[in-house]
Amino acid sequence: MKLLTLVPDHTNLDFMRWRNIALVLSLIATVGSLAFTAYRGLNLGIDFVGGEVVRAEFAKAVHVDEIRSRVDRLCACEAGITTLGNDRTFQIRLPKPAGPEAASNAMISKLRTAIPQQYPGARVDAGESVSGKVSEELAKDSAIAIALAMIGIAIYIWFRFEWQFGVGALLTLAHDIAMTLGFFAITRLPVDLNVVAAFLTIVGYSLNDTVVIYDRIRENLRKYRKMAILPLLNLSLNETLARTVVTSLTVLIALGVLMLVGPEVIFGLAIAIFLGVLIGTYSSIYISAPVLVWLGVQPDSFLKADEKDEAEPIPA
Repeated sequence: MKLLTLVPDHTNLDFMRWRNIALVLSLIATVGSLAFTAYRGLNLGIDFVGGEVVRAEFAKAVHVDEIRSRVDRLCACEAGITTLGNDRTFQIRLPKPAGPEAASNAMISKLRTAIPQQYPGARVDAGESVSGKVSEELAKDSAIAIALAMIGIAIYIWFRFEWQFGVGALLTLAHDIAMTLGFFAITRLPVDLNVVAAFLTIVGYSLNDTVVIYDRIRENLRKYRKMAILPLLNLSLNETLARTVVTSLTVLIALGVLMLVGPEVIFGLAIAIFLGVLIGTYSSIYISAPVLVWLGVQPDSFLKADEKDEAEPIPA
């Protein structure tokens, strides 16, 4: 039986031909994403801005959209509603209102009174408060965690390969995170702890793809010592293309299923990783590899003095 082949054997695509165009487009998109994020900000969830969380149990099955519309009208706010295992139990997250603590208590009291009136047999438990100070510290710690992860990865690649590879990996990760932030700023999807976990996952996935390509580039730098850098990068990218396509496609299919039929509570996580995989696949080809050209990487720079006179055959 013939195996399914998504990428033909011995592909010879000229990726580096479009590296300058890809650079311009990536710079425009990255700067635009960061500028729009700074201008409009992110739709931070209760985890980061503080608020109230209550648990509502209904006697009969209720659709989550119906609950959301009623709570939004009742509290004049944008509430977060998630199901807790079935269609009769929900978690309701309310943003912290401006003003004294009494305003929050009044909103919870109104909710505990109105829902049982509209849905006989329903019960709303006492609310739990997430303070603004705790939320601010949580947002700060999350940003530090992502930044330290990116820096640590760059340092590891620096020692694992060369400093040019570390810079390329850091720029690739920064590009992926910036693009994903811009997407959340444009769509106004809530950014909560699940999305932070998605950012860390994106960093890990993008790193994995980049390291595989960098490892092949390093092997070819040592193997084909007389080859020019652009053909060598094209050769390395084509040799790893099948692995890149199969891995990315598999992950995207799984995430697509989660986005379509998964619970709402993980939608932000799924769509963030889905977008991150798409962007990471692009950046591993058109950011991580071309950066080596711009930083002056050449095969001879990875050889000892007594090795530079030896040469391996260059593939046709």
